[in-house]
Amino acid sequence: MGGFFGAVSKHDVIEDVFFGTDYHSHLGTRRGGMAAWDAELGLQRDIHNIQNSPFRTKFEHIFDEMRGKSAIGCISDSDPQPLLIRSALGKFAICTVGAINNADDLIDRYFSASSGHFNAMTAGAVNSTDLVAALISRRADFVEGIRFVADQIEGSLSLLILCEDGSIIAARDKLGRTPVLVGKNKDGHCVSFESFAYQKLDYEDAHELGPGEIVRITADTMEMLAEPGEKMCMCSFLWTYYGYSSSNYEGVNVEAMRYRDGSILAENDKAADAVHDIDYVSGFPDSGTPHAIGYANASGIPFARPYIKYTPTWSRSFTPARQVDRNRVAKMKQIPIKELIEGKKLLFVDDSIVRGTQLRETVEFLYENGAREVHMRSACPPVMHTCKYLNFSRANSEMDLITRRIIMELEGEEGANHLDEYSDGTTERGKKLRQALCDKFHFDSLEFQSLEGLIKAIGLDPCKLCTYCWNGKE
Repeated sequence: MGGFFGAVSKHDVIEDVFFGTDYHSHLGTRRGGMAAWDAELGLQRDIHNIQNSPFRTKFEHIFDEMRGKSAIGCISDSDPQPLLIRSALGKFAICTVGAINNADDLIDRYFSASSGHFNAMTAGAVNSTDLVAALISRRADFVEGIRFVADQIEGSLSLLILCEDGSIIAARDKLGRTPVLVGKNKDGHCVSFESFAYQKLDYEDAHELGPGEIVRITADTMEMLAEPGEKMCMCSFLWTYYGYSSSNYEGVNVEAMRYRDGSILAENDKAADAVHDIDYVSGFPDSGTPHAIGYANASGIPFARPYIKYTPTWSRSFTPARQVDRNRVAKMKQIPIKELIEGKKLLFVDDSIVRGTQLRETVEFLYENGAREVHMRSACPPVMHTCKYLNFSRANSEMDLITRRIIMELEGEEGANHLDEYSDGTTERGKKLRQALCDKFHFDSLEFQSLEGLIKAIGLDPCKLCTYCWNGKE
């Protein structure tokens, strides 16, 4: 994924953008960057690798190196950004969030229409933000260029452009798959992926961009440059997993949604008479914890943390490049509370079960520490499709998904024709999938949230939500 933050003010905004960008660190682990505009210095830019150090430590000297009354920053899980561009539209800085699946085709079309070039990265790849900037610059102005790119790409794109006059242009993805919000205080405006990022910096909610909407902010004004479209297809996983708990999207708070989601799971278990005599409900930390709190509150079963993640040293289990190293780091992080495990029947709620790379090791860890039973609940339906719209839960093959691998083992390629049945725990195929996962991971029971339950927990009209990863439909 990735996230961004920008601000324009009557005073220097480097501190605001530093902290605002840092508040997006949960969305990416590869690159961090900031760009600023100053009347004397013009555009400035700084980018660092954050794979083994958080954004804050890599940019702690930025206050001595950069200044400006307008700036943008981003956390990127893909290419380095923001980029500084000089084109027919002038000089500007740009950062993007999203995924471009037809980049090679767009590059070929760009070359056929011009004699330009791109800086090539490893294996000849082109920085996706560089591609976006080049395509925007082929049109008469920024608005026309952004609309052109939105119509050409297959995937998604939200962006910030820091102009050489110090204003910031913000554009939300054509179908609103990711959020873009504007905040305001007495000295200026800001724009952010996460709403809590600017609320912590004493900005108030001012505007949430609609799908495809484009706005320009200055210290004194927010101007709509392009009206929002009618169709929205916002990523449901924002609320289930990767959105931050304190954020609001389309008026729906993430933490409150996760409580409702866990409560619905508990109600479903009660109606099915699924589990008995559970001692504790717990989340697979940390993203499963609010779902588990909701389950515990609704079921009356005590919430507990049978093991704790040691985050001071092992803050990011996904940092190492090799899966074997990531698994080892994950194991090193898990500190058991023997009094809450030994002889106990435990029910865990995870935000999702995608690849299942660490599930078995975690369950074995619990049994090694004396657990009597381990039951698992997923706060979303079985993930049947890899995301083709965002850089989230993406994979080279559907077989990277544990559900699809199990279905292939159960029924071969024919199974792909019956994914709806496998998703439904009341069908024979659905029961077989769940039993096969229990056998593989040593669960005493397993169930998933239904798609209807997930949508109910979010509370928006289903036609405004993307549920592709679960049912193959936008």
